[in-house]
Amino acid sequence: MTDPMDEQETPAPLRVLPSRMLSLVAMHSDRLVSDGLAGADARKWHYAALVALRESGPMSQAELSRRTGIYRSDLVAVINELAERDYVERAPDAGDRRRNVITITSQGRRHLSRLDKLISELQEDLLAPLTGPERERFTDFLARLLSHHSGRGPS
Repeated sequence: MTDPMDEQETPAPLRVLPSRMLSLVAMHSDRLVSDGLAGADARKWHYAALVALRESGPMSQAELSRRTGIYRSDLVAVINELAERDYVERAPDAGDRRRNVITITSQGRRHLSRLDKLISELQEDLLAPLTGPERERFTDFLARLLSHHSGRGPS
């Protein structure tokens, strides 16, 4: 099987399709980030959950699911993994004992700080061919496309 990133044998009309190029870059980006985080014994969902908790404070599992886009059923496993490593604490909500509130721990904050540095390095690797201004424009273009196709309108 040929590597989808090897474009030499690809017909010219396919090489210039924006949707195809975007898909190939997305696959490479996903692999780059997943492999990088795996080297730090983490996953993308770990990073997303910890960032959301750091930025917004303690929240219910349902709210964490909404803020990260992680399905509730998958989030339970993510929280279990993070709790086993003492990166988050899960406690019953004082206002509604049926709900759990998730809080990032100090150990989780230290771990997240390391992951922030790693993610930054991975972004550098991903965007290496682009200059600073090109990176900003590219990110703006991606944000506009995402906003348009997710139905959120201009950001």
